[in-house]
Amino acid sequence: MVCKHIFVRRYKASRTWIADAYDAYANRRQTYRNLRVTYGKDTKTLRKYFDAYAGASGEIIAATRPIHLLMDATFFSQTDGLLVFRANGKNLYWKEITSERMEDYRDCLDVLDAAGFCFQSFTIDGRKGVRALLQERYPGVPIQQCQFHQLQAVTLKLTRRPKLDAGKALRRIALTLTRTTRKDFTAALDQWNEEWGVFLKERTKSQERKRRWRYTHERLRSAYFSLRRNLPWLFTFQDYPALHIPNTTNSCDGSFSHWKQKVALHRGLQRQRKRKMVNYLLEK
Repeated sequence: MVCKHIFVRRYKASRTWIADAYDAYANRRQTYRNLRVTYGKDTKTLRKYFDAYAGASGEIIAATRPIHLLMDATFFSQTDGLLVFRANGKNLYWKEITSERMEDYRDCLDVLDAAGFCFQSFTIDGRKGVRALLQERYPGVPIQQCQFHQLQAVTLKLTRRPKLDAGKALRRIALTLTRTTRKDFTAALDQWNEEWGVFLKERTKSQERKRRWRYTHERLRSAYFSLRRNLPWLFTFQDYPALHIPNTTNSCDGSFSHWKQKVALHRGLQRQRKRKMVNYLLEK
């Protein structure tokens, strides 16, 4: 798949019945059957008009003041996704991607820089390399690690119902992320490590040829060290209270869920038509 840049701006052309019909189709859950009754056009005619209708003008306009930029990616399938940059409740820019690569993040940031955007902070999902990229390009701009994604990462390793007492205790600590402070969270991790540090270092003879032993509780170790590694950026929003930095990318995730539900109502859409609908919904 060839990745394409898509600039976003609300469609400014004069309102026509086609624009109204497509809005009803994409945004108000109307099917071709519903639209046939409303507009007196058969499905083939409606599809032809919709294919020719351009819902986005291809223009992007920078904000007049620094913004809190949220960035996140979502996927329809393993190799069909979108990288979305969002601020102030609006999707500013997005790019089709096959996987989350640093080149894609660089390309998107290049576009926003060229458009004249200034950044007050960044809220990221925790993808490896993104934080280093932002620190290199925008030294001094605060970076917030999404607390929701961090909790997801811990849950992925421990599950929602850990069997080990150490895992249960660590998950309880992780669940306090959004309602605690850096100081208290750090103290809780320190206390956990004092109690379970020796347990965490237990080793087992490995069945693999490449190594003689492995850590017995690898998933538990991974969850714990993920929290430790990201701790400096999990409470950035508390370090700059006057800036009101978002502590999660939930604005992006909510937007993703919203338009995925609407696209799912129109099953069997060709890839090109599905992407056109997604673009239309994302510009809203």
